[in-house]
Amino acid sequence: MQEHDFDLFVIGGGSGGVRAARMAAQRGARVALAEALGTDGLGGTCVNVGCIPKKLYSYAAHYADAFEESHGYGWEGEKPTLNWDTLKTNRAKEITRLNGVYGNLLRGSGVTVLNGFARFSGEHEITLATLNADGSPGHQTFTAKHILIATGGTPFVPHFHGREHAITSNEVFDLSPFPQRLLVVGGGYIACEFASIFNGLGAQVTQLYRGEQVLRGFDDEIRHFVASEMAKSGVDLRLNAGVVGIDKTADGLLVKLEDGNTVTADAVLYATGRVPNVKDLGLERVGVAQGAQGEVLVNGHYQTNVPHVYAVGDVTNRVQLTPVALGEAMVVVDHLFGPAAGKPARQMSYDFIPTAVFTHPNIGTVGLTEAQARERHGAVTIFRSEFKALKHTLSGSSERTLMKLVVDTASDRVVGLHMVGAEAGEIVQGFAVAMKAGATKAVFDSTIGIHPTAAEEFVTMREPTRH
Repeated sequence: MQEHDFDLFVIGGGSGGVRAARMAAQRGARVALAEALGTDGLGGTCVNVGCIPKKLYSYAAHYADAFEESHGYGWEGEKPTLNWDTLKTNRAKEITRLNGVYGNLLRGSGVTVLNGFARFSGEHEITLATLNADGSPGHQTFTAKHILIATGGTPFVPHFHGREHAITSNEVFDLSPFPQRLLVVGGGYIACEFASIFNGLGAQVTQLYRGEQVLRGFDDEIRHFVASEMAKSGVDLRLNAGVVGIDKTADGLLVKLEDGNTVTADAVLYATGRVPNVKDLGLERVGVAQGAQGEVLVNGHYQTNVPHVYAVGDVTNRVQLTPVALGEAMVVVDHLFGPAAGKPARQMSYDFIPTAVFTHPNIGTVGLTEAQARERHGAVTIFRSEFKALKHTLSGSSERTLMKLVVDTASDRVVGLHMVGAEAGEIVQGFAVAMKAGATKAVFDSTIGIHPTAAEEFVTMREPTRH
């Protein structure tokens, strides 16, 4: 007789949770996954209100520029107009399709998928809040040998006068009607992405950030360059600016600023960070240790201080990226149930994690910023190139591209690679492989470039700009 109902119970149907559940079931484990009632569907933030819809809207926003730029290539005709409702409908259809794909993958792997809010009710016990057939609330209780917390994060909006009038990235995709005037509050990648996207879609966008420059944590040159490009394209970026309060008026939302000025907007998007999604999980009932922001604290195997409880992804507040959650999930599965046949157990490294920011133009980055490299390695050599992309020699666009290499002078190893320009994420992904393998600047120099491309610039930068 089995001691528990399941070998692994996963709380949360996002990227990390789905990957862990599927792979554990394929190892022969008895697995359940619970996704809360009322959520958008399987796939978590990334699929429903994050990476995927954001990238689709970014594609949509680029068409406005593309139509305009096509005139330089001989295309004539009237510029099309955006049907916002069509974009929303088509996006929703694709997200629903993806939700179904995730469900089929889970069930096809043998995972028991449960629809309800799961919380700890005992040491190895999970209680699931459900709805009965007649719509009344009900509950089910299960036990599991191991429990994985993969509940992700949620947008954070600070408390201030008129807070109820603000929206977050969860709601921005389905605004109705289209906001002709959008105020974005925040300076992180989510704020910058939506400022770029809605500016491209035709909104008048104002972005406020209380700091001295957006995208804190990115390379300083990249931050200043992309801020300049965004402003050039029409985003009204105001630094060292904060909100006092929001009032609803006949003309829209009147936003009072700390400097005494006001901005009137049709929608106010707060993108001021995310916090771990741990509310009402009952972590205190079993004594799971948490950090200052509620994040679940874990060791190198993503094990909490309660030995049979694990956590991966944004709920641990480490690196908040979907591929990172996927990698962490595989470490947990291999640790608990053994690696796949013939494969070594997975290890997770946080060095040289590539990432992209879908501003207009895009950012792609991997490795250390210049400041981080100086702190870690001391002497560094910088290679930098800024230019107008070949496409824009005829398009009429003033958009420029920036590429930068940070090299550890002593070892000649490339420790940082940064780009602002079209398809930066696509370009940087391949270079991340080389950097993970320890490529030196000499290796870059000996690599033949693909001509004519922007990417070839990374292997043709010969003269350092500074040491």
